Amino acid sequence: MPAYSYDPQPFVRPPELDGGRTGAPVAIVGAGPVGLAMAIDLALQGVRSVVLDDNNVVSVGSRAICWAKRTLEIFDRLGVGERMLAKGVTWKVGRLFHGETEVYSFDLLPEDGHKYPAFINLQQYYVEQYLLDRAKEFPDLIDLRFLSKVTGHHAGEDGVTLTVETPEGAYDLRADWLLACDGANSATRRRMGLAFAGQTFEEQFLIADIEMAESPFAQGQPERWFWFDPSFHPGKSALLHMQPDDIYRIDLQLDPGADAKAEATEEKVIPRLRAIVGDRPFRLDWLSVYRFRCIRLDRFVHGRVIFVGDSAHVVSPFGARGGNGGIQDADNLGWKLAAVVKGAAGPALIASYDEERGHGAAENILNSARSTNFMTPKTPVEALFRHETLRLAHDHPFARRLINSGRLSLPCSLAGLSLQTPGEGRVGEPMVDAPVGEGWLLPQLHGAFTLVGFGDIALPDLGLRRVGIGQTARDYPTYDDRTGHALQRYGMGLAYLVRPDGHAAAVFRGRVAPQALHAALSRAMGRDCERAMA
Repeated sequence: MPAYSYDPQPFVRPPELDGGRTGAPVAIVGAGPVGLAMAIDLALQGVRSVVLDDNNVVSVGSRAICWAKRTLEIFDRLGVGERMLAKGVTWKVGRLFHGETEVYSFDLLPEDGHKYPAFINLQQYYVEQYLLDRAKEFPDLIDLRFLSKVTGHHAGEDGVTLTVETPEGAYDLRADWLLACDGANSATRRRMGLAFAGQTFEEQFLIADIEMAESPFAQGQPERWFWFDPSFHPGKSALLHMQPDDIYRIDLQLDPGADAKAEATEEKVIPRLRAIVGDRPFRLDWLSVYRFRCIRLDRFVHGRVIFVGDSAHVVSPFGARGGNGGIQDADNLGWKLAAVVKGAAGPALIASYDEERGHGAAENILNSARSTNFMTPKTPVEALFRHETLRLAHDHPFARRLINSGRLSLPCSLAGLSLQTPGEGRVGEPMVDAPVGEGWLLPQLHGAFTLVGFGDIALPDLGLRRVGIGQTARDYPTYDDRTGHALQRYGMGLAYLVRPDGHAAAVFRGRVAPQALHAALSRAMGRDCERAMA
């Protein structure tokens, strides 16, 4: 039996079964982390949604476990970040082994002055439960419908009609927008006949979650351990991660052409796990076999239907780019869709979701494919490169940087894309946290367009939220740079126009001219794109 247990969610009879109508502008298919995050983000901006899921329990097995700093900051804005941090296993050190020899280690966050760490490990079922608990805090804005399977939909120019099957009958649901958050095997995508193109790798990996009270790590410190060609699994790769509740994730590369069903048995798996953890007692908690895929939709926006998360793109799990990428999709889309629903922006702003997250997906797929090709070489040349890289890494630092066991998730820059005003500094990048006043910088910036100035720089009043760091008294909130990290990271005398998702849309040096700020804000809301499309 698994080490966790959650009560199933009840089926609640919807008004449509009795001739009523919901009237929420957004329908979300899928109550996983991405769909729930999407609903919460919209609710925070006053937009109602209906969330439909054919199941009524959180996910089985740990699935996505590694949550990156940028994603934790998004979760913080959504109201679950601190709960995740309290439960999760914090880590930042990774170690790479060739055979039994450690050849390389890295520190993902060597500096202090951040609220959230580089990574935490936390099983997906906890993340889903925390998001579900948070969603229930918005009963007037989030309509959660479990045991509600969407079996069809029809999209027109002004909205979407969904056919929903329930234990008490079928009904039609009308919404202005449909968000397909229904995962890698998206039924929405299949119904629309959309190509899911890319690369599928033949290699398979076995995932095992085991419960083990005695830590295999030195001094018990949580780290990421990755082996190439270890003695316990010769000629292949292996990965070990620690999770809460004394659960450890172990990934083992399988032989080419291995029978997945035959490999995923206790008779096969237990001896392999015993070879890794030794005589420590453990209990098998969850078992699965997966094959790498690096594939995506060509477009994420199809009229009134928008694909978010794994329904739009899938990458191999090494590098923690799947779940993190999906949450960053929701972060990018939430404020844009809310603005369009409220009539504050036109459809060009939705088109920018396709541009920006398509760019993010391409970056994730590139890094994921490179990692997979290094771990499982496809040609003699690739095999020779890996062999020589690992051999040289024992003695030569330059070779260690070439080892690729999964380039770990980082947020992509949006510099050069249509919503950003070209300029210096951090244009297009997500803002980096720092201690300010008695708290932190990012909570002062997220959720609405904000103009933030560093040092004694005046910020004009154009109706935006304004924040000053290291400034004298103003007619807007100012905070001390109590540790010096903020000014060091952003520069004295610079002002940043920050989007609701925390990316810098424009940077100004010295005096912020009202007309320049107005132009940057107009561009960030997609109005330049609308004029170009007209």
